[in-house]
Amino acid sequence: MCSQKAYPFHQIHQMAVMTVIQQCRNEQTSATGISGWMHLMLVYSMTAQHHFWFTLYAVDSRGSRSDASFVAVRTSCPMVDDSKAEEIADKVYNLYNGYTSGKEQQTAYNTLMEISPPLLYRVQHHYNSHYEKFGDFVWRSEDELGPRKAHLILRRMDRISLFCRSLLRSGFIQSRTESVPYMLCRSDDTRPGGTLWHSSLHETRLACLEKVISVQRNIYGKSKLR
Repeated sequence: MCSQKAYPFHQIHQMAVMTVIQQCRNEQTSATGISGWMHLMLVYSMTAQHHFWFTLYAVDSRGSRSDASFVAVRTSCPMVDDSKAEEIADKVYNLYNGYTSGKEQQTAYNTLMEISPPLLYRVQHHYNSHYEKFGDFVWRSEDELGPRKAHLILRRMDRISLFCRSLLRSGFIQSRTESVPYMLCRSDDTRPGGTLWHSSLHETRLACLEKVISVQRNIYGKSKLR
């Protein structure tokens, strides 16, 4: 079982992060030989539009470590490739333009069903920006593919949050890879099961090492950034 509490960590390094320190009792002593209390540190970004979680494994006083934990990157609006979205919008327009054969209909349908919902929303944005005078994306999809297939495509965007939709309607979206710092900490101390949280955290000696992970993110704006 694990309990957790969030603590500001700016004292160790001036970075825009908050840490969650998790104290876990190892229940597999007989199988792994690892015993006692171990500390697991989770670090996530405090940026307004992104929320990164890095789950680190625990190390005991003998250097043995737990199984690798799951690492996840969560954002309020998933990554989209804006250039790809524009290319797909052009492709769909060309497939819809003029007489649409059964093969072209299926190609358009498969293309729009295979991409992620946020990318699909961005495709719709580009399509309407460039070709709305020939009919907007929803109307053309219903006309070319039929109401049933069009509905299957369009309903995939229903779960996109309002905040994410507003970002995906930006004039320009640029993809960047950024280096995000985090702190990897370990404690060689052991604590009895009844140790209180605040007492354990303040009295335990932590050896911390700053590390960096590369994370991709989108930057949204009205015009292309230099």
